[in-house]
Amino acid sequence: MSQSENASPEKPGAEKPGAEKPAAEKTGPGRKRGQTSGFDETDRQILDLLQHHDRPVAVLAEELGMSQTPCWRRIRKLEEAGVIRGRVTLVDPEKAGVPLTVFISVTAPRHEAQWLDRFRSLIESIPEIVEAYRLTGPTDYILKAMVPDIRAYDQLYKTMIEGLEFSQINSSISMEELKFTTAVPLNYL
Repeated sequence: MSQSENASPEKPGAEKPGAEKPAAEKTGPGRKRGQTSGFDETDRQILDLLQHHDRPVAVLAEELGMSQTPCWRRIRKLEEAGVIRGRVTLVDPEKAGVPLTVFISVTAPRHEAQWLDRFRSLIESIPEIVEAYRLTGPTDYILKAMVPDIRAYDQLYKTMIEGLEFSQINSSISMEELKFTTAVPLNYL
């Protein structure tokens, strides 16, 4: 058995002193991992662990095989760079009384800044609308709303059409959540 086969597995993030780092991996169209981001594999491991379950720095540092202070400094660097935007608690929608998810497709009557500003204000004023995106294609915007029942959605719909003119609004009710994650892919960092 060779010496490398006999070696014990290293902890994530641990580097051998004087060891040369492998060539950067290709990650995404024409880009190598870490090519311009200034972040390394340990930063990606920190983000991966924190995205799936927030934990105290002491626990995170132990999982990564590093001391607390360098781990904390890396987290601060990620926060200062805006990679970590904040930390939140995920609430179960059913237990919070909003088990119904509705996707609302919106077509604007015209494309102008004034309408968009009013639309933005309208959706910001409706707490049941939890996500909103401007799209390409025949639908201009897609909204995600969380409500207790169809009656609550109907009230939300009426609030929207009373507040602003639309060319078209279509709704789709989610029957089953097949995948949900707040974790973003890190292989492009």
